[in-house]
Amino acid sequence: MRKVTTENYSKSKRLKNQIKAVVTNPYNLIVLVAIILLAYLILLPLLDMITTSFTLSAKDARRIHGDVGQFTLYYWQRLLASNLSKSLLYIPLRNSLLIACCVSFFAILLGSVLAWLMVRTDLPFKGFFSTAVIIPYMIPSWCKSQAWITMFKNERIGGAMGFVQGVTGWAPPDWLAYGPIAIVIVLTLHYYAYAYLLVSAALNSINSELEEMGGVLGAGKATILRRITFPLVLPAMLSAVILTFSKSIGTFGVINFLGSKVNFSTLSSMLYSNSKSQNTQMAFAMAIIMIAIASITVFVNQQLIGKRKSYATIGGKGGRSTPISLGKHKPIITGILLIFFAVGVIMPLVILVAETFMLQEGNWSLSNMTLYYWIGDGSKKDIMEGLPGIFRNPSFLNALKNSLVLTFTTAIFGTIFGQTAGYICAKGRGKVHGGIVEQLVFIPYLVPSIAFGAIYLSMFSVSHGPIPSLYGTFALVVLVSVVKHLPFASRSGTSNMLQISGELEEAATIEGAGFFKRFISIVFPLAKGGFISGFMLIFVSIMKELDLIILIITPKTATLPYLAFQYQNGNSTQASNAVAVVMFSIVFLVYALANIFGDADLAKSMGG
Repeated sequence: MRKVTTENYSKSKRLKNQIKAVVTNPYNLIVLVAIILLAYLILLPLLDMITTSFTLSAKDARRIHGDVGQFTLYYWQRLLASNLSKSLLYIPLRNSLLIACCVSFFAILLGSVLAWLMVRTDLPFKGFFSTAVIIPYMIPSWCKSQAWITMFKNERIGGAMGFVQGVTGWAPPDWLAYGPIAIVIVLTLHYYAYAYLLVSAALNSINSELEEMGGVLGAGKATILRRITFPLVLPAMLSAVILTFSKSIGTFGVINFLGSKVNFSTLSSMLYSNSKSQNTQMAFAMAIIMIAIASITVFVNQQLIGKRKSYATIGGKGGRSTPISLGKHKPIITGILLIFFAVGVIMPLVILVAETFMLQEGNWSLSNMTLYYWIGDGSKKDIMEGLPGIFRNPSFLNALKNSLVLTFTTAIFGTIFGQTAGYICAKGRGKVHGGIVEQLVFIPYLVPSIAFGAIYLSMFSVSHGPIPSLYGTFALVVLVSVVKHLPFASRSGTSNMLQISGELEEAATIEGAGFFKRFISIVFPLAKGGFISGFMLIFVSIMKELDLIILIITPKTATLPYLAFQYQNGNSTQASNAVAVVMFSIVFLVYALANIFGDADLAKSMGG
């Protein structure tokens, strides 16, 4: 009996020690806190959005003779099966899918061709082209919209002549200046960089001997591309499709600038208008549909990648890359690329900058040049509604300060949280807690930016226990920015942490070093480059951000993109362009500094 009692006591003590070890282990506490925070900041807002779409609001309760807060299918029925469904949902949905599909096709085609030319051929001036191909990636898509309008607007809709009409006298048709064609072209010129970066990385990892063997066997260049190169880079292209499709279907800024004047609406623009009209339930129902589309797209993409055959392209032998000769086509292809970058990238930016010095839109004479929109004193009451130039305008100075504070604050917190989540995912790979954290941080990626902003606006407009209402506060802007960028920051952190061998921490543990000492003395110094890269990634992305924060910004918390948006909607195009020039000048400066200090990964992080 005494022996049994001793064994039970021994087992009980061992169990208590195991529980104590688990509870007091700092890593386990960090994992627990991370899961709780992620559930609160990601899962709870999603659940709140879903339940809100089935909850009757006060302003609709009297209309349908119901009780405020009761369960209802009213909003879904109105959205899916009413006389308003066509204008509320089906036309915007059709337009959204049209834009996303067209942009995905043309952007992947353009980016893949450029990647092949840069990596696999003897194209000249590769140093110049490799920089030029990234420039559109660094400039916000809504800035390109402004440049497009500056070039192609006409007096019928734009109110003043654009560059083309001012120089040639030919008034571009409305369908070229505004609407779906303009939107597809602008977004294609922005998002082709996704395909270029992903496909070029894939091509760089492929030994060119695989293609050379095809040539030895008598296959032509077209056959080699179709039967060898294309299957090998297909996963990269499919990944680019997901990035491009999800970004395109949720974009708002470009739709607002190029679609509003011709009543071209998408799900994102309808979500914005319903949110601004305080039709929160309808806006959330639209957001759920957008999330469902994004989720289906990711699922299909994973199925396609998962079912394709796997090819090993990196072996033990040294790989080499032999450029394919372009032969007699080299001068023609080089000339086409030079014209493409000159007309599609450089000229729109030059014209955008030039318009900031024009007193009256459409007048390209030297006598019309002025610095008023930059340093004007506000004495001309018929210009900018009597406001001074941006450098003398308190609103601009406030927006500049807010943008810098927002980007630095978000970058710091986002990097810390992202690297921490990456550490958990890397160390917990193959374990339950690692999988939970990895899945949770991926969810914000599925939610279009404007929908994500709408969710946080609704949830944090009221107090939740000890957390007060954050409506109209700068803290809400920082919070939504950090959480939305967690997928990218955590993926960067995971890749960073996977490069650090666990043996280093194990050796330190044997020497008696605690968790925090190991993290500060070993993990952080070795991962410092990843921290800097993650910081720059978030900094540049937030500096350009408009869609995510458009619904939660107030005049007090306005940023440079939001101020440019306000000027454009107030028909102060030159002032809007001036703010945009300042904004992407900051982006260029940060990019240049990053290159000087050797952060080569920055160019891969500049989406949005």
